[in-house]
Amino acid sequence: MSEVKVQDKSIVVPGEVLAEGMDYLPSQGTYRSGNTIVAQRLGVLNVEGKVFKIIPLSGKYLPKRNDIIIGKIVEILISGWRMEINCAYTAMLSMKEATSEYIARGADLTRYFNIGDYISTKITNVTSQKLVDVTMRGPGLRKLHGGRIITVNTHKVPRIIGKQGTMISMVKQATDCRIIVGQNGWIWIQGKPKNELMAAQIIKKIEEESHTSGLTERIKKTLEEYRPGIVWKQGDQDNL
Repeated sequence: MSEVKVQDKSIVVPGEVLAEGMDYLPSQGTYRSGNTIVAQRLGVLNVEGKVFKIIPLSGKYLPKRNDIIIGKIVEILISGWRMEINCAYTAMLSMKEATSEYIARGADLTRYFNIGDYISTKITNVTSQKLVDVTMRGPGLRKLHGGRIITVNTHKVPRIIGKQGTMISMVKQATDCRIIVGQNGWIWIQGKPKNELMAAQIIKKIEEESHTSGLTERIKKTLEEYRPGIVWKQGDQDNL
């Protein structure tokens, strides 16, 4: 007979038995041992239907192709720009991927991006040697002007965005801020200083309480207290 041994959203440790029986399926961070599903790492249990997976409590970002990330320009080379992307590896933005206009060899590349600039970009390739290539060709990919950057646990990004963008959409509506959530755990917030601060505090609250139940309603209540009378609109506009 199949039986769940640990409740959804619980913190589990390596070797802990999560479920018994063949009705349940192991996924990220779990494995099957005979008739049981066992935790492979420390983290928060996430049960989706009959699938068990574990969201790590911490860990650096691992670049993946097609991820939308936020990068910081740290070096200007002859052929493009090198960026920090909140992980052990840097990313390379070539001249041909930076803009649709022609850039002549030897041109002043600071006209486009300078050291210290933050950009919203997309990963196009990750080699076996962890060389990361990115592009600025795509909707919403651009240089980020003003605002502030905050850092969150990359494993909490899906919870911060919410299903179909619902969580981050609430934060944007209530604070009148433009927000871009990078899959690498860097988040750009732009708005009035007071609203930027509120948005940052709410996002940190989501990060810290992501494993708890009833989080969406608590966040909604907090935002309604911040902005009384708000009328909620449905959905998010492509995370921009």
